[in-house]
Amino acid sequence: MDTLIELDKKILVFLNGFHSDALDPIMFLLSNTLFWLPLYLFLIYATQKKYQKAAWIILIGAIITLILADQITASIMKPYFARLRPSHDPSLKGQLHLVKDFNGSLYYGGLYGFASSHAANTFGTALFFFFFLKSVYRWAALLFLWAALMTYTRIYLGVHFPGDIIAGAVVGLGSAWIAKRIVIALARKYKLDVGLEKS
Repeated sequence: MDTLIELDKKILVFLNGFHSDALDPIMFLLSNTLFWLPLYLFLIYATQKKYQKAAWIILIGAIITLILADQITASIMKPYFARLRPSHDPSLKGQLHLVKDFNGSLYYGGLYGFASSHAANTFGTALFFFFFLKSVYRWAALLFLWAALMTYTRIYLGVHFPGDIIAGAVVGLGSAWIAKRIVIALARKYKLDVGLEKS
């Protein structure tokens, strides 16, 4: 385990080393959940357009995905494992490039970082909507690129180890799968077509 932790730190320092003053505010903005609100609204619109009367069931599934992903990482894993974010880790002091927030102060994030809620929420959202939109919209696969970009910003900002990201992504993908099964069960109960009844 110690070997994996040290490897995680070395990979972080390497990836975090690729930065520039011009990119700093962009990466901080891309890391902000509210910045992606138009994307979330677009996904709701695309779901409504495709499924119409059945859209409400799918949107409930999306909410379940986010609740599971966020609560498992933020309320269970972070306090249980209590792993310091790299920005708070004394062993990495002076080795990381940190970015200023909108107020001009260095951004450190919360105290604990394992596992990444950003990764859980974004990868969970990407997989969940991919399940239900891939049959109609070719661009649905691009949601995984969005999730990868969103989570990379956390490494760029120095507030998550790669291991935090990987663990969070796994939680998010699992949450999306569970939510999909719930949506299918609801669709059968209310006799609505969501296109995955045989999944």
